[in-house]
Amino acid sequence: MSTHRPKDSDAVLGALRRVRQESGLPMVFAGEADGETAQLTRFIGARTSSMQGLAVAKGRGLGGHVMASGRPATVRDYEDCSSITRDYAAAVELEGLRAIISVPVMVSGVARTILYGSARVATQLGDQVARTFTSVAAELSSEFQIRDEVDRRLRMADLAAAEQGAGLEAADREQIRMLHGELRAIAAELGDAALRNRLLAAGSALAGVGRAPDAADAPVQDKPVLSPREIDVLAQVALGCSNAEVGARLSLSPETIKAYLRNIGTKLGTRSRMESVARARLLGVLP
Repeated sequence: MSTHRPKDSDAVLGALRRVRQESGLPMVFAGEADGETAQLTRFIGARTSSMQGLAVAKGRGLGGHVMASGRPATVRDYEDCSSITRDYAAAVELEGLRAIISVPVMVSGVARTILYGSARVATQLGDQVARTFTSVAAELSSEFQIRDEVDRRLRMADLAAAEQGAGLEAADREQIRMLHGELRAIAAELGDAALRNRLLAAGSALAGVGRAPDAADAPVQDKPVLSPREIDVLAQVALGCSNAEVGARLSLSPETIKAYLRNIGTKLGTRSRMESVARARLLGVLP
């Protein structure tokens, strides 16, 4: 995919400059996250390098806490706080940080970035500081969503270029694909096995609409077998969804989505997401 998308890290740095100016806190920093880990790489006002590159795990420390909850949190005194784990205390104390606010930037239900602000004295960070950080985080979330949608559309264009099938008008084919992906996403959420199987059968029927007889009638033994869950994942990828977006739709982690895509690539003999989708379409697995 060819894209001139600006670096997300540049947008994060711009957000940090804003929150520092508007909050007046002496130190602000951020970690770009994948929903499971946030690596701290952007700092303004740091005195040491003790926290540079620190990998904050989901559920651990203040940042990991907000990554898991999806909500902002503050501590009055990091050195005397029992509500969070102490995994990163040594690095934080070397920097001399006491009062800290941590705010997640949520995109499709997953923390994309964690914003932090801190004072080097124990104090209650006020409502104005919280409003500043949450407002900037919301704007950054919107920016990421816009960028993701642009990327999704570019991926869709690349997928269309990679596809060799024919038969339906492009608009009709796109509508069928959206319906197919939606049916499989809904089916994945159902506890009723009979209803889930009906939806999956309807999705499979859609996959064959407008397809040439030789593609639809290819011997089953000649087709690499994808599991229902692998088809679920690939159906969302075919709509241009990122790993995080696929995970949010199917209630799976981004790392699990990556594992599914690796398995799919092995089964289909493909080396990229686009190749996997194109190959699955040629085999009649996807519409």
